[in-house]
Amino acid sequence: MSRRGLLDRVTDRLVDRVAPRLPHWLVEKVPRDHWESDAAFRRRRRVTGAVAVTGAGLLGLSLSRKPNTPAFYGLTLAVAGTWTAGGLLSGPLHLGWMRRSTQEAMTRPVLTPVLTGAGAFGVFYGAALVAKQVPVLDRAITRVLRYAHQGSLPLVLTTTLANGLAEEVFFRGALYAAVGSRRPVLTSTAVYGLATTATRNPALVLASLAMGLLFGLQRRASGGIQAPMITHVTWSVLMLRYLPPLFADEPSIDDPREGTKD
Repeated sequence: MSRRGLLDRVTDRLVDRVAPRLPHWLVEKVPRDHWESDAAFRRRRRVTGAVAVTGAGLLGLSLSRKPNTPAFYGLTLAVAGTWTAGGLLSGPLHLGWMRRSTQEAMTRPVLTPVLTGAGAFGVFYGAALVAKQVPVLDRAITRVLRYAHQGSLPLVLTTTLANGLAEEVFFRGALYAAVGSRRPVLTSTAVYGLATTATRNPALVLASLAMGLLFGLQRRASGGIQAPMITHVTWSVLMLRYLPPLFADEPSIDDPREGTKD
């Protein structure tokens, strides 16, 4: 058996074991017709490949700047612009649908994604309490939270929301579609995590893998990006509001020396 065949077999077994434990709206796929020509598919792949590299580079550069500086805000907005432009230029995107049961009519996902984002925040808040006891994770989270603690709340909120929405447009929109039918959830999550490694922050990488998997499952089930966008925004806002106070007692959170340049 080839390595790819073995991986597919292991993945299938894992999915068969995990799927029954998940809510049906995260597993059962609603009907959709997202067919596109071979030429359009190849073009989507070329665009997403170039944008993924460019966006990851800008992401790493943005978090090398000091908190609350024009360079930081400008670069983070440039990252959001890159993801958004790449997603829109790659080809058609879809909002998606959901239904609570097979008997109900399909509707646009709104309330369920909000509750999902709130639930994900609860899990991450509990994980943060544990991470405070792990020095490497404690330092990594504190480095990220400096940007919120030392920054302008309106500007930090703007860049946070802009990047959350933009990441869904690109990673669960364009990139997910560019992967094709072969393991799009796992592949898009892996690329999302790989792009986040540009930040050189283990806490962000772990978060991107966990949330990327959740967002990918939402994209798979709903057939679009509305559900993961709403969940991402809900989760981000709650993290921004409640996580910094949890680490406010860390002396290094007031250290302005986060980046290498202003």
